[in-house]
Amino acid sequence: MAPSLMPMLALALQATAPPQDVPPPPQEEAKDPLASPVDTIEGRRRPGYEKPLPDPVTQNNIGAVRAPPPEAFPTDQVPVPDRWRLIESLGVIKERWFDPYNQNTLKGDRPINRAKVPWLPIHHDDWFFVASAVSDTVIEPRTFPIPVGVQTTERPQSLDVFGKDASYILSQTFIVGAALIKGSTAFKPPEVEYRLSLAFNVSHVNVPERRVLFVQPSKPSHRTDHFLGVQEAFVDYHLRNTSDRYDFRSIRIGIQPFQSDFRGFLFNDQQLGLRFFGNRDNNRFQFNLAALWRLEKDTNSGLNSVVQRPRDDWVFAANLYRQDFLIPGLTSQITAVYNRNRESGRIEIDDNGFPVRPALLGDLRGRDYDVVYLGYNADGRIGRFNLTASAYAALGEDRNSFFTSRPAQIRAFFGAGELSYDHDWIRIRASALYASGDTDPYDDKESGFDAIFENPVFAGADTSYWIRQTIPFAGGGRAVAISGRNGILNSLRSSKEQGQSNFNNPGTVLAGAGADFDLTPGIRLSTNINHLWFASTNVLQTLRNEGSIPRDIGWDLSAATIWRPKATQNIVFRLSGAVLAPGKGFRDLFANSDRNRAYYSVLANVILSY
Repeated sequence: MAPSLMPMLALALQATAPPQDVPPPPQEEAKDPLASPVDTIEGRRRPGYEKPLPDPVTQNNIGAVRAPPPEAFPTDQVPVPDRWRLIESLGVIKERWFDPYNQNTLKGDRPINRAKVPWLPIHHDDWFFVASAVSDTVIEPRTFPIPVGVQTTERPQSLDVFGKDASYILSQTFIVGAALIKGSTAFKPPEVEYRLSLAFNVSHVNVPERRVLFVQPSKPSHRTDHFLGVQEAFVDYHLRNTSDRYDFRSIRIGIQPFQSDFRGFLFNDQQLGLRFFGNRDNNRFQFNLAALWRLEKDTNSGLNSVVQRPRDDWVFAANLYRQDFLIPGLTSQITAVYNRNRESGRIEIDDNGFPVRPALLGDLRGRDYDVVYLGYNADGRIGRFNLTASAYAALGEDRNSFFTSRPAQIRAFFGAGELSYDHDWIRIRASALYASGDTDPYDDKESGFDAIFENPVFAGADTSYWIRQTIPFAGGGRAVAISGRNGILNSLRSSKEQGQSNFNNPGTVLAGAGADFDLTPGIRLSTNINHLWFASTNVLQTLRNEGSIPRDIGWDLSAATIWRPKATQNIVFRLSGAVLAPGKGFRDLFANSDRNRAYYSVLANVILSY
């Protein structure tokens, strides 16, 4: 700055400075920029503003109990006594005993109020009651080869080997069940369970020929029958938990369902037995050890008959399941089943007068046998594909082969697989099955595979003509069928329910394809096409005294529509139809009076469940 300006700047500063004897005005207190202004709406405050905390309150309470630590209190829920009734107390729902869709004490949705049922022999809490009721209605017109009665026919002057083939079935089954279960949650296995299920069946059948429904030729060609069977009656007791994730061991005694594999190829039935079962490693392993004493079945309904002496036929089964083996997403199972049959000294006649044990084949003598089934089964996914596969070897001894009246070794094999692919609402399936047949009836070796009690869910299941219908073997045996109802194997048994396994049979070969279409959440269309063959026809040739019988059975075409109006399993309507276009082997064995080239089966089914 220039020296000439210094005096002028000093004078200016002195002019602006306040007089030394006058005190400066008081400065205003600085305002908090986050403080709420006076004109702020009541009840609102500026974001970020926090009022000063009040002075701390101290309390000197010598000897007081220390407050629980924070971790003692739940952070995601608040415990409420009798939590099952909370939603009704809040007015969310009102329970109705006939409503199976919402909370219902009769369906096990909440525990029993013991004060209201003092007559029940239960103690402590967490007892649940589960009631069930099923109505199963079947209307089934069908055609199949029907032999003409030996003594007489329904229509005089129309004698032939095979007669008319059209018939129909009307069947109504009511199933009621009740279970009393002690437990606490859905994740913990029940501590004890008592269960009872009864089934009552009424059926009417009409066929065009005599001696099909009754052995007496004097009886008519129609039949109305009824039967009450006990399908479940067991006690399930929880032995112990083996981990904190509720891996467990339990035991079950009584009439109970048991299925030896995923699709019911070998054994799928409800029988009297003892079963020890459980799991390990967070449910990655499951195991079963079972001993089953087979009950007699009612001839016409197929239900268990507890008023008859059980059969001298035992089934011992052991299996082990492993999830994610051999690859992730695939469950593998190994199984060993021993069937011990000692019924050679008993002659069994069914309710219609036909002999079922021994079967009227060969030397007509009674049979004992021991057979062990060793199997591997798989079910799950391989990438985008769904896979179900089964393989069995049947090894044992038949004490009396009906061809030779000598002991014979049992050496038979079975394999089946179904591969499917899902694309949006469509599932495409491919199926294949091979059950070995006996190639030489007189070599003291029986190589035709037969199951103990099959109920296969495979290749269309009971929509398929061949699986649904019984095909009688006329001309080679009496009261014997090539394949049984709800069975896929060509076993030449007198009855699937009451007969014995037979390893002198022609075997079965199947190749098929199908597709399922989920048109809506409640409507599914399922289609199937299967081609069937006999694995070997040597047994048929021997029994029929024919020089040659082709192996081709024919084409089995079927379709089914399933409608679930509520998109649940409580109401299910099904209408299916199937046609068998016979191949050369089938036409060689069978014919009908009209020389029809095809046989049909129609199934209308209504299932109502509570």
